[in-house]
Amino acid sequence: MSKIQQDSTSSIMPQAIISAQQLTQSIQLNNKALTIFADLNLQIYAGEQVAITGRSGSGKSTLLGILATLDEASAGQLYVCGQAVHELNEEQRALVRLQHIGFVFQSFQLLPHLSALENVMLPLRIQAHFNYADAEKRALNLLQKVGLERQSSQTPKVLSGGEQQRVAIARALITEPKIVFADEPTGNLDGHTAEDIEQLLFQLNKELGTTLVLVTHDLQLAAQCQRHFELRDGQIIEHSTQNEASI
Repeated sequence: MSKIQQDSTSSIMPQAIISAQQLTQSIQLNNKALTIFADLNLQIYAGEQVAITGRSGSGKSTLLGILATLDEASAGQLYVCGQAVHELNEEQRALVRLQHIGFVFQSFQLLPHLSALENVMLPLRIQAHFNYADAEKRALNLLQKVGLERQSSQTPKVLSGGEQQRVAIARALITEPKIVFADEPTGNLDGHTAEDIEQLLFQLNKELGTTLVLVTHDLQLAAQCQRHFELRDGQIIEHSTQNEASI
């Protein structure tokens, strides 16, 4: 193959937005080292919908926390949005999160004394050049996207579980992150509401071009993602999904 052909081929190869190489996580338990997973290799590409499943205690939430730069792995290399995360200190990892990452949690984690609008605006307040008018406009636009513009002044206590999760999704997207991590995003919701939230996550993933990485115990939800990884006995296994052909 000529150099020109090589350059042409490499230019169309997808770039991994998350790359984990030989990732290992161990903890000390009763003076003994317990390995949660070892030597994991994982590539996630921009714009993908990726599900991570596994039995309770398998380490899937631990893995998500490491990929999201919230926690450090015991060993291995991790690259997120081009940053060598394994070489960064906590302050530098926090900057990666601020610039590139959004979070959706099972328990919503909204501040009860703030309105829906104020909760969505919150991540922008810690940015260097906070502008209230711009933040308010962006937050209202996102609340409209998740169907809650009319509830913008309400506090979490008067919102349903599904509405609170919609606020949490809007908050995760306010900084225009490249990656959204969701840890059991429908775990506290009833079946119908959970389905609505799942479809909203997929819709916004496509509309905004974000990468969606979610941990779930729901195999039906995992099957709707483009890729499905299972943590089993400390190793990661990729399964085919019904949306695999759309990648």
